[in-house]
Amino acid sequence: CKKYESMFAQFVKFCVVGGVGMVVDFGITFLCKEKLRLNKYIANSLGFITAASCNYLLNRVWTFRSHDPQVAQQYMQFIGISAIGLLLNNVIIYLLSDKARLGFYWSKLLAIGCVTLWNFFMNYFFTFTA
Repeated sequence: CKKYESMFAQFVKFCVVGGVGMVVDFGITFLCKEKLRLNKYIANSLGFITAASCNYLLNRVWTFRSHDPQVAQQYMQFIGISAIGLLLNNVIIYLLSDKARLGFYWSKLLAIGCVTLWNFFMNYFFTFTA
C-alpha cells in the first residue's frame, strides 16, 4: 500500500511538471505555428520535444529524485519514451482534428491527457527505477 501511495504522490508531481511542460509545449507550438507559420505537425513536434526536455529535468530532480549518474542514458530513455508519446500525440491530433474536425488546440489538449498516462507509467517503471 505504501508503494501505491508513493506512486500516487509521484503521479501528482508528474502532472504538475506536465502542467509546466504543457505551458512550454503550447507556447512553442503557438510561436512556431502562428508566428513562424511552420506546418502544424512540425510546430507540434518542436513544442512537444522542448517540453519533454524541460520535463526530464524537473522529473529527475523533483518527481523521482533520481541520483542515477547515467544522466545521458537516462535522458535518452526519457526522450525515447517521449518520442513514442509524440507519435501517439500526433496520431490523436490527426484523428481528432483532421478526421473528427475537432479544433486543433482542443485535439492537442486531449492528446496531452492520453500521452501523460503513457509517459508516467513508462518512466515510472523503466527510466527512474534506480
